[in-house]
Amino acid sequence: MALVDRRDECHALDALLDGARAGRSGVLFVRGEPGVGKTALLQYAIESASDLRVVHALGVESEMELPFAMLHQLCVPMLEWLERLPGPQRDALTVTFGMSEGQVPDRLFVGLAVLSLMSEVSGDRPLLCVVDDAQWLDSASAQALMLVARRLFAESVAMIFAAREPREEMTILPQLVVDGLRDADARELLRSAIAGRLDERVVDQIVAETRGNPLAILELLRGLSPARLAGGFGLPRALSPQGRIEESFTLRLEAMPSDTRRLLLLAAAEPSGDPALVWRAAERLGLAGSVAAPAESAGLIDAGTRLRFRHSLVRSVVYRAASPEERREAHRALADVTDIEVDPDRRAWHLAEATPVADEEVAAELERAAGRARARGGVAAAAAFLERAATLTVEPPRRADRALAAAQTKYEVGAFEDALALIASAEASAAGDLRRARGTRLRAQIAFVSRRGSAAPPLLLTAAQDLEPVDPNLARATYLEALTAAMLAAQLAGEVGVVEVSEAALAGPRAPDPPRPSDLLLNGLAIRFTQGYAAGSPILQEALGAFRRDVALPPDEAQWLWVACWVAADLWDDETWDVLSARQLELVRAAGALTALPLALSARISFLQQVPGELAAAASMLGELRAVAEATGIPTPPYGALLDAALRGREADASRLIETIVSEGGARGEGFALATAELAGGIMFNGLGRYEEAMDAVCRAGERPSDIGAPTWALGELIVAASRSRQSERAARALERLAPMARASGTEFALGIEARSRALLSHGDAADSLYRDAIARLGRTRARVEHARAHLLYGEWLRREGRRVDARDQLRTALEMFARIGAEAFALRAEGELLATGERVRKRSAETREQPTAQEVQIARLARDGLSNHDIAER
Repeated sequence: MALVDRRDECHALDALLDGARAGRSGVLFVRGEPGVGKTALLQYAIESASDLRVVHALGVESEMELPFAMLHQLCVPMLEWLERLPGPQRDALTVTFGMSEGQVPDRLFVGLAVLSLMSEVSGDRPLLCVVDDAQWLDSASAQALMLVARRLFAESVAMIFAAREPREEMTILPQLVVDGLRDADARELLRSAIAGRLDERVVDQIVAETRGNPLAILELLRGLSPARLAGGFGLPRALSPQGRIEESFTLRLEAMPSDTRRLLLLAAAEPSGDPALVWRAAERLGLAGSVAAPAESAGLIDAGTRLRFRHSLVRSVVYRAASPEERREAHRALADVTDIEVDPDRRAWHLAEATPVADEEVAAELERAAGRARARGGVAAAAAFLERAATLTVEPPRRADRALAAAQTKYEVGAFEDALALIASAEASAAGDLRRARGTRLRAQIAFVSRRGSAAPPLLLTAAQDLEPVDPNLARATYLEALTAAMLAAQLAGEVGVVEVSEAALAGPRAPDPPRPSDLLLNGLAIRFTQGYAAGSPILQEALGAFRRDVALPPDEAQWLWVACWVAADLWDDETWDVLSARQLELVRAAGALTALPLALSARISFLQQVPGELAAAASMLGELRAVAEATGIPTPPYGALLDAALRGREADASRLIETIVSEGGARGEGFALATAELAGGIMFNGLGRYEEAMDAVCRAGERPSDIGAPTWALGELIVAASRSRQSERAARALERLAPMARASGTEFALGIEARSRALLSHGDAADSLYRDAIARLGRTRARVEHARAHLLYGEWLRREGRRVDARDQLRTALEMFARIGAEAFALRAEGELLATGERVRKRSAETREQPTAQEVQIARLARDGLSNHDIAER
């Protein structure tokens, strides 16, 4: 296939295909404006891949809210290989594609299953996967396909995505930018498309106005004779390339017979492209014979095995050109011929679009479709169904309830403006104390999530108090939301802080008997903030135990897992923090709840960084966190990036991030930002051995009753910094605050930190015994970072005591642990101390540090094969 002026682009595609033939996987994102030739390049790749197995999918705007719609379209030709997959992965895909019933799988697990499927398909013949109009990918498919794209290595698979602009998560893919043709090639195309000669000034004008866009050039010429073009007087008014293309399609559509336009409208309203379905609907409308022929001749559609529009803009032009009555007629016919057993949700949607007035039967069907969509993890689709159901509901109270349900779901996917509009609609439909209070609460939730500052606590507190007389359980949940908002606001909370909310919550509705995990969490936090850490710890430990025991938490309880993770960190309960952060992330991803995802990711990232020191795993999640923040507009301070830089000792990066976090957090009224910056500064400067600067960073640690989590950990940093700065009195005062908290916690982690801190202030045999106790206790936890630091501090002490041989063992262990973690500054400290003992140190090269180990490769393969973490650990 010859393409004008596309030699470089074709070369890039050829290289991608050659790589797949040679067993090297590759991915390419082709981007460019409508009509610039992306689809032609994809067709070139497909025709060039005659020796490869090819699967092809096309994004459809109307299917963006249907989870896994694109993935299903792409995988249908490969389903015969399903039986070769491990059982869990096979089951994940059959449930996802509606081929069997079962528990909704995690989206990332679905991605791993698709990766395995492609690997199997490409086993005997390389595979080319082509996704056109990727800007209209549904979010579930996009997440799964991006996981596949990032993990392809040697599967003989080539993937090509094409879109006008990449979705946020696709910006990491290699880009092939397709611009307009160069002037000479645009002129060549123009002359080849029209008989006779054109005035050079007219040629220049067309090339300039179309900016070399091939389709715009061809569409401009369609229907205009050389005579009209000769002097340039027949040229249409100046339009953008996209505008010219749409105008051309509109003119061709207007020239079609009415029955052909009705058939095109059916195809535009039914994005699956199933010709059997469209023709059944056409027969229902009395359309028969060769009504498609004029559209095919005009280059609007391709009626092959699937009925496709020649260009994505044709569909939107056809649909917009129809009157509301014509659209309803098309949707009614499609609803009538869509099998209610096979595809009830699509049928419900067509029914809704065909219904001009309120209809309770249709509204109820949409509500049921929303429930099915949510069960599949399609929260965005559920929101769309509920919103439409509300508009079709007859009775005002029921309409208000459905509008509030739709608003709640819109909030969950981060569509805050839509949610606020639906709340207003609900309030206008039917008043009532409960509905008004629910609306107030949802507004406060949106304020909390979208701003995370001092404005949210008073709003949530008011909502909780309004709910007390009408729904005590919901009131308690709202008090817990108000308390967590106040915890984030911390010292910047203003008049409504943790103490005020805690006092109101303790005076509010009593917890049910038996209490739910969230009831224990609320009571424990309220007592902690009013009576102290030691008083609240037993109830909070009971709450954490309840969250851990109940592995099938209902959604209204599971939403508090991120707060439970925060509490686990405050109590130095590393095991619970690990379990709950992993479980919450899995639940949120499976549900597709974008609003909750930043908090879930942050909890998991924070654990991985601060406890086991799995910096590489945390870094991979940081990209996902940034993508979610961009998609939802939810402010997500770069805490993960800051802690990563601090642990690695990268001062320039950390200082820049601290400045950003403190400035933006202060403007929002989020005091937690200041506390996190203080902790990160303490870690970084302690790692660099600049103890006075570390002490300055964490000097306020533990002094504010509104702080939880980061300031508790910062006490340990303050003790290290003050003891090394020869300010033993200051270190002792910090230990006086730390010790009661560690004993109230009672975990090996907490007691290990306390023992290490006491060792820093002790001498002789007492110090030696405390260091050994700290190492033993921390060694029984997941806290590799603090365990390594205990070895380092003990080794430093031993060297200063003149015990060089003993010091070498401790420092060597510390160096190896820090090197594996990637804590570069701490590793350099350990290396320097080791050199001071007279030992020669073998340095790891940059290449060795970056290259995955054999064990890491094995773990990745086992995870891809569907094994659980427990099974992988056993292997």
